[in-house]
Amino acid sequence: MNQIKTTSNLYEDVHQSKSGSFRDKISTVDSSGKRAWIYPKKPKGKLYNYRRIVAIILLTLLFIGPFIKYKGEPFMLFNVFERKFILFGQLFWPQDFHLIVLSLITFIVFIILFTVIFGRIFCGWICPQTIFMEFVFRQIEYLIEGNFNKQKKLARQAWNFEKIRKKTLKHLIFYAIAFAISNTFLAYIVGIDRLKELVETGPMANLTSFIAIILFSGVFYFVFAFFREQVCLIACPYGRLQGVLLDSKSIVVAYDYKRGEPRGRYNTLENRAETNKGDCIDCKNCLTVCPTGIDIRNGTQLECINCTACIDACDSIMERVGFPKGLIRYDSEKGISEGIRKIFNGRSIAYSAVLVVLLLVVGTLFSLRSDVEATILRVPATLFQEYGPNQLSNVYKVQLVNKTRNNLPVQLKLVSHKGEIKIMGDPIVLEGGKIKEANFLVILDKESITASNTRIVIEVKSGDKLLSRYKTTFIGPNRLDEKN
Repeated sequence: MNQIKTTSNLYEDVHQSKSGSFRDKISTVDSSGKRAWIYPKKPKGKLYNYRRIVAIILLTLLFIGPFIKYKGEPFMLFNVFERKFILFGQLFWPQDFHLIVLSLITFIVFIILFTVIFGRIFCGWICPQTIFMEFVFRQIEYLIEGNFNKQKKLARQAWNFEKIRKKTLKHLIFYAIAFAISNTFLAYIVGIDRLKELVETGPMANLTSFIAIILFSGVFYFVFAFFREQVCLIACPYGRLQGVLLDSKSIVVAYDYKRGEPRGRYNTLENRAETNKGDCIDCKNCLTVCPTGIDIRNGTQLECINCTACIDACDSIMERVGFPKGLIRYDSEKGISEGIRKIFNGRSIAYSAVLVVLLLVVGTLFSLRSDVEATILRVPATLFQEYGPNQLSNVYKVQLVNKTRNNLPVQLKLVSHKGEIKIMGDPIVLEGGKIKEANFLVILDKESITASNTRIVIEVKSGDKLLSRYKTTFIGPNRLDEKN
Protein backbone atom coordinates (compact mmCIF):
# COMPACT_ATOMS: atom_id res chain seq x y z
CA MET A 1 0.00 0.00 0.00
CA ASN A 2 2.85 2.38 -0.82
CA GLN A 3 0.49 4.76 -2.60
CA ILE A 4 -1.24 5.50 0.70
CA LYS A 5 2.00 6.80 2.20
CA THR A 6 2.40 9.39 -0.52
CA THR A 7 -0.81 11.18 0.51
CA SER A 8 1.15 13.07 3.14
CA ASN A 9 4.50 12.39 4.69
CA LEU A 10 3.25 14.03 7.84
CA TYR A 11 0.46 11.41 8.14
CA GLU A 12 3.09 8.70 8.11
CA ASP A 13 5.48 10.44 10.47
CA VAL A 14 2.78 11.12 13.07
CA HIS A 15 1.30 7.62 12.85
CA GLN A 16 4.71 5.94 13.09
CA SER A 17 5.69 8.08 16.05
CA LYS A 18 2.59 6.86 17.92
CA SER A 19 2.37 3.21 16.89
CA GLY A 20 5.70 2.40 15.30
CA SER A 21 4.10 1.26 12.02
CA PHE A 22 1.92 2.52 9.22
CA ARG A 23 -1.22 0.90 7.87
CA ASP A 24 -0.13 -1.90 5.52
CA LYS A 25 -3.32 -3.95 4.93
CA ILE A 26 -6.89 -3.32 3.87
CA SER A 27 -9.42 -2.70 6.59
CA THR A 28 -11.51 -5.83 6.06
CA VAL A 29 -8.68 -8.34 6.50
CA ASP A 30 -7.43 -9.30 9.96
CA SER A 31 -3.87 -10.22 10.95
CA SER A 32 -4.45 -13.86 10.00
CA GLY A 33 -5.68 -12.96 6.51
CA LYS A 34 -9.33 -13.75 7.18
CA ARG A 35 -12.36 -11.56 6.43
CA ALA A 36 -12.96 -8.99 9.16
CA TRP A 37 -16.67 -8.22 9.30
CA ILE A 38 -17.54 -4.58 9.71
CA TYR A 39 -20.34 -3.41 11.99
CA PRO A 40 -20.48 0.37 11.54
CA LYS A 41 -22.23 2.62 14.00
CA LYS A 42 -25.32 4.31 12.55
CA PRO A 43 -24.32 7.85 11.53
CA LYS A 44 -26.10 10.97 12.71
CA GLY A 45 -25.70 14.51 11.54
CA LYS A 46 -26.46 17.15 8.93
CA LEU A 47 -24.62 15.51 6.03
CA TYR A 48 -26.16 12.12 6.78
CA ASN A 49 -29.62 13.71 6.66
CA TYR A 50 -28.80 15.26 3.29
CA ARG A 51 -27.59 11.90 1.99
CA ARG A 52 -30.80 10.27 3.21
CA ILE A 53 -32.88 12.83 1.28
CA VAL A 54 -30.84 12.16 -1.88
CA ALA A 55 -31.23 8.39 -1.36
CA ILE A 56 -35.01 8.64 -0.89
CA ILE A 57 -35.35 10.71 -4.07
CA LEU A 58 -33.21 8.30 -6.14
CA LEU A 59 -34.91 5.19 -4.76
CA THR A 60 -38.34 6.71 -5.42
CA LEU A 61 -37.37 7.52 -9.01
CA LEU A 62 -35.99 3.99 -9.48
CA PHE A 63 -39.12 2.17 -8.28
CA ILE A 64 -41.73 4.43 -9.90
CA GLY A 65 -39.77 4.76 -13.17
CA PRO A 66 -41.26 1.66 -14.87
CA PHE A 67 -44.80 2.93 -14.19
CA ILE A 68 -44.23 6.29 -15.88
CA LYS A 69 -45.41 6.32 -19.48
CA TYR A 70 -45.19 8.84 -22.28
CA LYS A 71 -47.63 8.57 -25.17
CA GLY A 72 -48.52 5.02 -24.19
CA GLU A 73 -44.95 3.72 -23.91
CA PRO A 74 -42.44 3.55 -21.03
CA PHE A 75 -40.59 6.75 -20.25
CA MET A 76 -37.42 4.68 -19.83
CA LEU A 77 -36.83 1.31 -21.51
CA PHE A 78 -33.67 -0.72 -22.16
CA ASN A 79 -34.99 -3.66 -24.17
CA VAL A 80 -31.77 -5.35 -25.27
CA PHE A 81 -33.71 -8.38 -26.56
CA GLU A 82 -35.64 -6.38 -29.16
CA ARG A 83 -32.86 -3.78 -29.47
CA LYS A 84 -35.27 -1.01 -28.54
CA PHE A 85 -34.37 1.76 -26.13
CA ILE A 86 -36.41 4.67 -24.81
CA LEU A 87 -34.60 7.46 -22.96
CA PHE A 88 -36.76 10.19 -21.43
CA GLY A 89 -39.55 9.38 -23.87
CA GLN A 90 -37.36 9.39 -26.98
CA LEU A 91 -37.06 6.21 -29.05
CA PHE A 92 -33.61 4.87 -29.94
CA TRP A 93 -32.69 1.94 -32.16
CA PRO A 94 -29.41 0.20 -33.06
CA GLN A 95 -29.06 2.75 -35.87
CA ASP A 96 -28.48 5.35 -33.14
CA PHE A 97 -25.59 3.39 -31.66
CA HIS A 98 -23.09 6.13 -32.53
CA LEU A 99 -25.08 8.54 -30.37
CA ILE A 100 -24.99 6.11 -27.44
CA VAL A 101 -21.22 5.64 -27.82
CA LEU A 102 -20.61 9.40 -27.88
CA SER A 103 -22.89 9.86 -24.88
CA LEU A 104 -20.95 7.20 -22.96
CA ILE A 105 -17.64 8.86 -23.84
CA THR A 106 -19.04 12.18 -22.65
CA PHE A 107 -20.21 10.54 -19.42
CA ILE A 108 -16.78 8.99 -18.83
CA VAL A 109 -15.08 12.35 -19.35
CA PHE A 110 -17.56 13.90 -16.93
CA ILE A 111 -16.76 11.24 -14.31
CA ILE A 112 -13.02 11.86 -14.78
CA LEU A 113 -13.47 15.60 -14.46
CA PHE A 114 -15.74 15.25 -11.46
CA THR A 115 -13.30 12.88 -9.74
CA VAL A 116 -10.33 15.16 -10.41
CA ILE A 117 -12.14 18.02 -8.71
CA PHE A 118 -14.37 16.38 -6.08
CA GLY A 119 -12.88 12.91 -5.54
CA ARG A 120 -15.27 10.01 -4.89
CA ILE A 121 -18.30 12.06 -3.89
CA PHE A 122 -20.30 10.00 -6.43
CA CYS A 123 -19.57 6.83 -4.43
CA GLY A 124 -20.86 8.21 -1.16
CA TRP A 125 -23.90 10.08 -2.42
CA ILE A 126 -25.21 8.59 -5.68
CA CYS A 127 -23.72 5.12 -6.24
CA PRO A 128 -26.51 2.45 -6.19
CA GLN A 129 -24.30 0.09 -4.16
CA THR A 130 -23.94 2.67 -1.38
CA ILE A 131 -27.58 3.75 -1.46
CA PHE A 132 -28.95 0.21 -1.28
CA MET A 133 -26.40 -0.89 1.33
CA GLU A 134 -26.59 2.08 3.68
CA PHE A 135 -30.19 3.25 3.30
CA VAL A 136 -32.02 -0.02 2.67
CA PHE A 137 -30.24 -3.17 3.82
CA ARG A 138 -28.26 -1.58 6.67
CA GLN A 139 -31.43 0.06 8.01
CA ILE A 140 -33.19 -3.33 8.09
CA GLU A 141 -30.20 -4.69 9.97
CA TYR A 142 -30.40 -1.92 12.57
CA LEU A 143 -34.14 -2.56 13.07
CA ILE A 144 -33.79 -6.32 13.54
CA GLU A 145 -30.38 -6.80 15.18
CA GLY A 146 -29.98 -3.44 16.92
CA ASN A 147 -27.05 -1.00 16.91
CA PHE A 148 -23.48 -1.92 16.04
CA ASN A 149 -22.64 -3.13 19.55
CA LYS A 150 -25.67 -5.43 19.62
CA GLN A 151 -24.79 -6.73 16.16
CA LYS A 152 -21.28 -7.61 17.32
CA LYS A 153 -22.67 -9.32 20.41
CA LEU A 154 -25.15 -11.29 18.32
CA ALA A 155 -22.39 -12.42 15.95
CA ARG A 156 -20.26 -13.68 18.86
CA GLN A 157 -22.97 -15.50 20.78
CA ALA A 158 -23.80 -19.17 20.28
CA TRP A 159 -26.67 -20.17 18.01
CA ASN A 160 -29.86 -20.03 20.05
CA PHE A 161 -33.51 -19.19 19.38
CA GLU A 162 -32.92 -15.43 19.46
CA LYS A 163 -30.01 -15.56 17.01
CA ILE A 164 -31.78 -17.98 14.64
CA ARG A 165 -34.95 -15.86 14.71
CA LYS A 166 -33.18 -12.58 14.00
CA LYS A 167 -30.83 -13.93 11.36
CA THR A 168 -33.60 -15.82 9.56
CA LEU A 169 -35.93 -12.82 9.58
CA LYS A 170 -33.18 -10.51 8.35
CA HIS A 171 -32.13 -12.74 5.47
CA LEU A 172 -35.72 -13.42 4.40
CA ILE A 173 -36.34 -9.69 4.20
CA PHE A 174 -33.01 -9.19 2.42
CA TYR A 175 -33.98 -11.71 -0.26
CA ALA A 176 -37.46 -10.20 -0.61
CA ILE A 177 -35.94 -6.77 -1.20
CA ALA A 178 -33.43 -8.25 -3.66
CA PHE A 179 -36.34 -9.93 -5.48
CA ALA A 180 -38.19 -6.60 -5.68
CA ILE A 181 -35.07 -4.86 -7.02
CA SER A 182 -34.56 -7.58 -9.64
CA ASN A 183 -38.15 -7.26 -10.85
CA THR A 184 -37.76 -3.50 -11.02
CA PHE A 185 -34.73 -3.85 -13.27
CA LEU A 186 -36.62 -6.43 -15.35
CA ALA A 187 -39.43 -3.89 -15.77
CA TYR A 188 -36.89 -1.45 -17.23
CA ILE A 189 -35.85 -4.15 -19.73
CA VAL A 190 -39.17 -5.64 -20.90
CA GLY A 191 -41.60 -2.94 -19.76
CA ILE A 192 -44.06 -2.92 -16.87
CA ASP A 193 -46.92 -4.29 -19.02
CA ARG A 194 -44.90 -7.32 -20.06
CA LEU A 195 -43.83 -7.86 -16.43
CA LYS A 196 -47.49 -7.85 -15.35
CA GLU A 197 -48.21 -10.49 -18.00
CA LEU A 198 -45.38 -12.67 -16.66
CA VAL A 199 -46.76 -12.35 -13.13
CA GLU A 200 -50.36 -13.06 -14.16
CA THR A 201 -49.54 -16.14 -16.24
CA GLY A 202 -47.47 -17.58 -13.41
CA PRO A 203 -43.95 -18.99 -13.09
CA MET A 204 -44.67 -22.37 -14.74
CA ALA A 205 -45.77 -20.69 -17.96
CA ASN A 206 -42.57 -18.64 -18.00
CA LEU A 207 -40.17 -21.06 -16.34
CA THR A 208 -37.00 -19.74 -17.99
CA SER A 209 -37.76 -16.13 -17.04
CA PHE A 210 -38.73 -17.20 -13.51
CA ILE A 211 -35.47 -19.11 -12.98
CA ALA A 212 -33.48 -16.18 -14.37
CA ILE A 213 -35.12 -13.70 -11.98
CA ILE A 214 -34.58 -16.06 -9.01
CA LEU A 215 -30.88 -16.35 -9.86
CA PHE A 216 -30.57 -12.61 -10.46
CA SER A 217 -32.25 -11.95 -7.11
CA GLY A 218 -29.78 -14.37 -5.54
CA VAL A 219 -26.89 -12.30 -6.89
CA PHE A 220 -28.37 -9.11 -5.41
CA TYR A 221 -28.98 -10.91 -2.11
CA PHE A 222 -25.40 -12.22 -1.99
CA VAL A 223 -23.93 -8.79 -2.70
CA PHE A 224 -25.83 -6.99 0.05
CA ALA A 225 -26.00 -9.79 2.61
CA PHE A 226 -22.42 -11.07 2.35
CA PHE A 227 -20.18 -9.29 -0.16
CA ARG A 228 -21.20 -5.82 1.04
CA GLU A 229 -18.30 -3.31 1.23
CA GLN A 230 -16.07 -5.72 -0.70
CA VAL A 231 -17.77 -4.44 -3.87
CA CYS A 232 -16.15 -1.04 -3.27
CA LEU A 233 -12.82 -2.54 -2.20
CA ILE A 234 -12.40 -5.36 -4.74
CA ALA A 235 -14.97 -5.39 -7.54
CA CYS A 236 -15.51 -1.73 -8.41
CA PRO A 237 -12.85 -0.38 -10.82
CA TYR A 238 -13.75 3.22 -10.02
CA GLY A 239 -12.05 3.03 -6.63
CA ARG A 240 -8.81 1.97 -8.32
CA LEU A 241 -9.00 4.92 -10.70
CA GLN A 242 -8.80 7.46 -7.91
CA GLY A 243 -5.07 6.75 -7.53
CA VAL A 244 -4.63 8.01 -11.09
CA LEU A 245 -7.19 10.82 -11.08
CA LEU A 246 -6.74 12.40 -7.65
CA ASP A 247 -4.06 14.98 -7.01
CA SER A 248 -3.16 17.27 -4.13
CA LYS A 249 -5.87 19.75 -5.22
CA SER A 250 -8.77 17.28 -5.38
CA ILE A 251 -11.55 17.88 -2.86
CA VAL A 252 -11.98 14.76 -0.71
CA VAL A 253 -13.04 13.83 2.80
CA ALA A 254 -9.85 14.66 4.67
CA TYR A 255 -8.51 14.86 8.21
CA ASP A 256 -6.81 18.12 9.18
CA TYR A 257 -3.63 16.64 10.63
CA LYS A 258 -2.06 20.06 11.15
CA ARG A 259 -4.83 20.96 13.55
CA GLY A 260 -5.50 17.50 15.00
CA GLU A 261 -2.00 16.22 15.77
CA PRO A 262 -0.54 15.22 18.17
CA ARG A 263 -3.62 13.34 19.37
CA GLY A 264 -4.49 12.86 23.00
CA ARG A 265 -7.40 11.85 25.18
CA TYR A 266 -9.64 14.69 26.29
CA ASN A 267 -9.30 16.07 29.82
CA THR A 268 -11.49 18.98 30.90
CA LEU A 269 -8.77 20.21 33.27
CA GLU A 270 -6.04 20.12 30.67
CA ASN A 271 -4.81 23.04 28.56
CA ARG A 272 -4.02 21.23 25.31
CA ALA A 273 -2.02 24.15 23.92
CA GLU A 274 0.36 23.99 26.89
CA THR A 275 0.70 20.20 26.64
CA ASN A 276 1.26 20.45 22.86
CA LYS A 277 -1.80 18.38 21.90
CA GLY A 278 -3.98 18.86 18.83
CA ASP A 279 -7.77 18.92 18.64
CA CYS A 280 -8.10 15.18 17.92
CA ILE A 281 -9.07 13.54 21.21
CA ASP A 282 -8.53 10.03 19.77
CA CYS A 283 -12.16 8.99 20.42
CA LYS A 284 -12.17 6.82 17.29
CA ASN A 285 -15.75 7.88 16.54
CA CYS A 286 -14.72 8.45 12.92
CA LEU A 287 -13.56 4.84 12.74
CA THR A 288 -16.68 3.27 14.29
CA VAL A 289 -19.07 4.91 11.79
CA CYS A 290 -17.01 4.12 8.67
CA PRO A 291 -18.86 1.60 6.43
CA THR A 292 -15.54 0.33 5.01
CA GLY A 293 -13.73 0.22 8.35
CA ILE A 294 -10.88 2.65 7.66
CA ASP A 295 -9.30 5.30 9.87
CA ILE A 296 -9.56 8.54 7.90
CA ARG A 297 -6.71 9.94 10.00
CA ASN A 298 -4.33 7.76 7.95
CA GLY A 299 -5.06 9.91 4.93
CA THR A 300 -6.82 9.24 1.62
CA GLN A 301 -7.28 5.49 1.10
CA LEU A 302 -8.72 3.41 -1.71
CA GLU A 303 -11.53 2.13 0.58
CA CYS A 304 -12.82 5.63 1.35
CA ILE A 305 -16.08 6.27 -0.51
CA ASN A 306 -16.46 9.88 0.70
CA CYS A 307 -19.72 9.08 2.48
CA THR A 308 -19.08 11.86 5.08
CA ALA A 309 -20.12 9.65 8.03
CA CYS A 310 -16.79 10.48 9.73
CA ILE A 311 -17.41 14.22 9.23
CA ASP A 312 -20.72 14.05 11.10
CA ALA A 313 -19.22 11.85 13.81
CA CYS A 314 -16.23 14.14 14.35
CA ASP A 315 -18.32 17.33 14.29
CA SER A 316 -20.59 15.96 17.01
CA ILE A 317 -17.57 15.25 19.23
CA MET A 318 -15.98 18.63 18.53
CA GLU A 319 -19.24 20.35 19.44
CA ARG A 320 -19.47 18.32 22.66
CA VAL A 321 -15.97 19.21 23.85
CA GLY A 322 -16.20 22.83 22.70
CA PHE A 323 -13.70 22.70 19.81
CA PRO A 324 -14.37 24.13 16.32
CA LYS A 325 -16.01 21.79 13.82
CA GLY A 326 -14.27 20.74 10.63
CA LEU A 327 -11.39 18.65 11.97
CA ILE A 328 -12.56 16.18 9.31
CA ARG A 329 -14.08 17.96 6.34
CA TYR A 330 -14.25 18.28 2.57
CA ASP A 331 -10.88 19.70 1.61
CA SER A 332 -7.80 19.01 -0.48
CA GLU A 333 -4.33 17.94 0.62
CA LYS A 334 -3.02 21.31 -0.52
CA GLY A 335 -5.85 23.06 1.28
CA ILE A 336 -4.87 21.42 4.55
CA SER A 337 -1.09 21.65 4.22
CA GLU A 338 -0.90 25.16 2.74
CA GLY A 339 -4.29 26.68 3.43
CA ILE A 340 -4.86 27.02 -0.35
CA ARG A 341 -8.24 25.88 -1.56
CA LYS A 342 -8.50 26.25 -5.33
CA ILE A 343 -10.89 23.99 -7.24
CA PHE A 344 -9.78 24.69 -10.80
CA ASN A 345 -6.31 23.95 -12.11
CA GLY A 346 -4.78 23.26 -15.52
CA ARG A 347 -5.87 19.62 -15.64
CA SER A 348 -9.48 20.27 -14.59
CA ILE A 349 -9.77 23.16 -17.07
CA ALA A 350 -8.49 20.89 -19.88
CA TYR A 351 -11.03 18.19 -18.97
CA SER A 352 -13.75 20.85 -18.87
CA ALA A 353 -12.83 22.04 -22.37
CA VAL A 354 -12.97 18.49 -23.76
CA LEU A 355 -16.29 17.92 -22.00
CA VAL A 356 -17.81 21.09 -23.50
CA VAL A 357 -16.71 20.05 -27.00
CA LEU A 358 -18.19 16.57 -26.55
CA LEU A 359 -21.45 18.01 -25.23
CA LEU A 360 -21.70 20.30 -28.26
CA VAL A 361 -21.01 17.41 -30.66
CA VAL A 362 -23.52 15.10 -28.97
CA GLY A 363 -26.12 17.88 -28.76
CA THR A 364 -25.68 18.67 -32.46
CA LEU A 365 -25.99 15.01 -33.48
CA PHE A 366 -29.12 14.58 -31.39
CA SER A 367 -30.68 17.67 -32.95
CA LEU A 368 -29.87 16.38 -36.46
CA ARG A 369 -31.19 12.89 -35.70
CA SER A 370 -33.72 11.88 -38.39
CA ASP A 371 -37.25 10.71 -37.57
CA VAL A 372 -36.94 7.74 -39.91
CA GLU A 373 -33.86 5.62 -40.56
CA ALA A 374 -33.75 3.87 -43.93
CA THR A 375 -31.49 1.07 -45.12
CA ILE A 376 -31.75 0.04 -48.77
CA LEU A 377 -29.95 -3.02 -50.12
CA ARG A 378 -30.19 -4.86 -53.39
CA VAL A 379 -31.67 -8.32 -52.83
CA PRO A 380 -28.76 -10.81 -52.80
CA ALA A 381 -28.28 -13.31 -55.66
CA THR A 382 -30.46 -11.33 -58.07
CA LEU A 383 -29.44 -9.85 -61.42
CA PHE A 384 -30.98 -7.22 -63.62
CA GLN A 385 -34.10 -8.15 -65.54
CA GLU A 386 -35.66 -6.93 -68.76
CA TYR A 387 -38.65 -4.74 -68.01
CA GLY A 388 -40.24 -4.08 -71.35
CA PRO A 389 -38.32 -3.34 -74.53
CA ASN A 390 -36.45 -0.25 -73.28
CA GLN A 391 -36.01 -0.75 -69.52
CA LEU A 392 -34.12 -2.84 -66.94
CA SER A 393 -35.05 -3.52 -63.31
CA ASN A 394 -33.33 -4.45 -60.05
CA VAL A 395 -34.99 -5.80 -56.88
CA TYR A 396 -34.25 -4.02 -53.61
CA LYS A 397 -35.23 -4.39 -49.97
CA VAL A 398 -35.82 -1.39 -47.74
CA GLN A 399 -35.80 -1.49 -43.93
CA LEU A 400 -37.45 1.50 -42.28
CA VAL A 401 -37.18 2.39 -38.59
CA ASN A 402 -39.76 4.87 -37.28
CA LYS A 403 -38.23 6.77 -34.35
CA THR A 404 -41.43 8.72 -33.76
CA ARG A 405 -44.76 7.58 -32.32
CA ASN A 406 -46.76 8.66 -35.35
CA ASN A 407 -47.88 6.44 -38.25
CA LEU A 408 -46.19 7.62 -41.44
CA PRO A 409 -47.13 6.83 -45.05
CA VAL A 410 -43.81 6.40 -46.86
CA GLN A 411 -42.99 6.92 -50.52
CA LEU A 412 -39.77 6.09 -52.37
CA LYS A 413 -38.66 8.34 -55.22
CA LEU A 414 -35.81 7.91 -57.69
CA VAL A 415 -34.11 11.31 -58.10
CA SER A 416 -30.79 10.58 -59.82
CA HIS A 417 -31.94 8.96 -63.08
CA LYS A 418 -34.85 8.74 -65.40
CA GLY A 419 -36.94 5.83 -64.22
CA GLU A 420 -39.43 4.79 -61.55
CA ILE A 421 -39.89 2.79 -58.35
CA LYS A 422 -42.62 0.20 -57.89
CA ILE A 423 -43.45 -1.17 -54.44
CA MET A 424 -44.00 -4.95 -54.40
CA GLY A 425 -47.15 -5.26 -52.33
CA ASP A 426 -49.27 -2.75 -50.46
CA PRO A 427 -48.21 0.89 -50.06
CA ILE A 428 -45.78 1.36 -47.18
CA VAL A 429 -47.34 2.65 -43.94
CA LEU A 430 -44.78 2.83 -41.14
CA GLU A 431 -46.29 2.47 -37.67
CA GLY A 432 -44.98 4.60 -34.83
CA GLY A 433 -41.99 3.09 -33.04
CA LYS A 434 -41.90 0.09 -35.37
CA ILE A 435 -39.59 -1.45 -37.97
CA LYS A 436 -40.94 -2.36 -41.41
CA GLU A 437 -39.40 -4.07 -44.41
CA ALA A 438 -40.59 -4.05 -48.01
CA ASN A 439 -39.33 -5.07 -51.46
CA PHE A 440 -39.46 -2.80 -54.45
CA LEU A 441 -38.28 -2.54 -58.05
CA VAL A 442 -36.07 0.20 -59.47
CA ILE A 443 -36.75 0.54 -63.18
CA LEU A 444 -34.30 2.47 -65.36
CA ASP A 445 -34.30 3.31 -69.05
CA LYS A 446 -31.55 1.46 -70.88
CA GLU A 447 -30.24 4.70 -72.34
CA SER A 448 -29.45 6.02 -68.85
CA ILE A 449 -27.29 2.99 -67.95
CA THR A 450 -23.69 3.59 -69.00
CA ALA A 451 -21.87 1.01 -66.84
CA SER A 452 -22.42 -2.32 -65.15
CA ASN A 453 -22.61 -0.57 -61.76
CA THR A 454 -24.60 2.62 -61.78
CA ARG A 455 -24.86 4.80 -58.68
CA ILE A 456 -28.45 5.88 -58.00
CA VAL A 457 -30.04 8.09 -55.34
CA ILE A 458 -33.40 7.28 -53.72
CA GLU A 459 -35.36 9.69 -51.54
CA VAL A 460 -37.55 8.43 -48.70
CA LYS A 461 -40.47 10.82 -48.20
CA SER A 462 -43.65 11.09 -46.18
CA GLY A 463 -45.92 13.39 -48.11
CA ASP A 464 -43.88 16.47 -48.92
CA LYS A 465 -41.42 15.86 -46.05
CA LEU A 466 -38.02 14.41 -46.95
CA LEU A 467 -37.16 11.74 -44.37
CA SER A 468 -33.93 10.34 -45.78
CA ARG A 469 -31.75 10.22 -48.89
CA TYR A 470 -30.00 6.97 -49.73
CA LYS A 471 -27.33 6.03 -52.30
CA THR A 472 -27.09 2.52 -53.73
CA THR A 473 -25.97 0.66 -56.86
CA PHE A 474 -27.99 -0.47 -59.87
CA ILE A 475 -26.62 -3.55 -61.65
CA GLY A 476 -26.77 -3.62 -65.45
CA PRO A 477 -25.14 -5.55 -68.30
CA ASN A 478 -21.49 -4.97 -69.15
CA ARG A 479 -22.46 -3.59 -72.59
CA LEU A 480 -25.60 -2.30 -74.14
CA ASP A 481 -25.71 -2.10 -77.88
CA GLU A 482 -28.26 0.00 -79.67
CA LYS A 483 -30.18 -3.03 -80.87
CA ASN A 484 -31.13 -3.87 -77.31
